[in-house]
Amino acid sequence: MFNILVVDDDKNTRLLLRAVLEGENYTVFTANNGVAALDVIDKEHIDLVVLDIMMPKMDGYELTKLLRESDNNLPILMVSAKQLPADKRQGFLVGTDDYITKPIDEGEMLLRIKALLRRAKIASERRITVGDVVIDYDSLTVTKNGEVQELPQKEFMLLYKLLSYPGRIFTRIQLMDEIWGADSDTGWETVTVHIGRLRKRFEGWGEFSIESVRGLGYKAVKRV
Repeated sequence: MFNILVVDDDKNTRLLLRAVLEGENYTVFTANNGVAALDVIDKEHIDLVVLDIMMPKMDGYELTKLLRESDNNLPILMVSAKQLPADKRQGFLVGTDDYITKPIDEGEMLLRIKALLRRAKIASERRITVGDVVIDYDSLTVTKNGEVQELPQKEFMLLYKLLSYPGRIFTRIQLMDEIWGADSDTGWETVTVHIGRLRKRFEGWGEFSIESVRGLGYKAVKRV
């Protein structure tokens, strides 16, 4: 059972989100501003925050920034009527994990919450499980039915990144910046080389595949 904190100064929005989330068997706490939210976070175990931006006393930007500056990695989904790219950019700059706009599409919100909770679980356990395959971040290993493969660091990080977000397309430049670093002198072609090595290494494994998306980049696909 996951505990979700809904932070919004509008009472009707809090009631609506509580009903939607409780309908999915989440335990829901509420707060009407950032200060009240901090009090809840201090007293209760919270797994994820659904956070409005425009609130009195402490707004969503301030709360997110404060949590991140104190090394709190609690997953945060900002939900706001502010729809301009600059508003979203500000949200991500202060540390939100995701951002959706009002009026809320309840189905989309639930899907995003599930994705954030899954990623948080991966981050805390530092491993990904796909059927009989376990990808262990701490040992840089991929294990299947007792067979252990220890990967070179860059290959492992590339695989781990793709499987952390199955179905999501990453460009070569994104992967290059994420794994090799934005200041690396290595060309993006090295991503293609490493993808080829991963495909050869796990050829015949039915649990997942790494697919090319023409003109865009690569994505991992789970088969189980």
